[in-house]
Amino acid sequence: MVLLKEKQRNAPVFWEQAKNDLAKRDPVMQRLVSQFNDSALYSRGDAFTTLVRAIIGQQISVKAAASVWQKLATVLSNITPENLYSIDTEILRTCGLSGRKISYLQDLSERFIQGGYDEIAWQKMNDEALITHLIQIKGIGRWTAEMFLIFYMQRPDVLPLADIGLQRAVSIYYNGNQPIEKNRLQTLATNWRPWRSVATWYLWRSLDPIPIDY
Repeated sequence: MVLLKEKQRNAPVFWEQAKNDLAKRDPVMQRLVSQFNDSALYSRGDAFTTLVRAIIGQQISVKAAASVWQKLATVLSNITPENLYSIDTEILRTCGLSGRKISYLQDLSERFIQGGYDEIAWQKMNDEALITHLIQIKGIGRWTAEMFLIFYMQRPDVLPLADIGLQRAVSIYYNGNQPIEKNRLQTLATNWRPWRSVATWYLWRSLDPIPIDY
């Protein structure tokens, strides 16, 4: 039983337009949109939760990340910066978190406790400016920042080139199951603009029985 209380989850306002546009211009997208028409990308409505989940998800599978999150949500009745910062690190280890990720989460918690959350400023930044801002935080690299833009900020046109899941799905559907270079992926993805976040989500969704959720 997950004890974490979450805010109302809403799909992006652009979701219907984006999936329809993608389906019209790309046969692969048409198939995936039809296959997963009953689900969508949802925001948890909480910046801290999204960043915590993205840090947990670094370099591990969707299934493993979900397991760690479940354990963390069980030991903490409410995952807040204050609660996560004060909990014993050994308890965090029992949830499956490495020492490095524990350090990242504690630093993130401290920043939020000290007022590191500026929604108004974030909304005014374009994608690249916000990524540059976020990667100043310990433990947040470009991939983690991109997950934040996609899932919390709900920016429609983010392409996480370094994401292994995206690369794998593109190799399957667009490149004869052969590895694809990042520059080739980037070129291919121009056909998805301005909805590259949405195309990425559908490609992720095609790989895992558990939808990616940050």
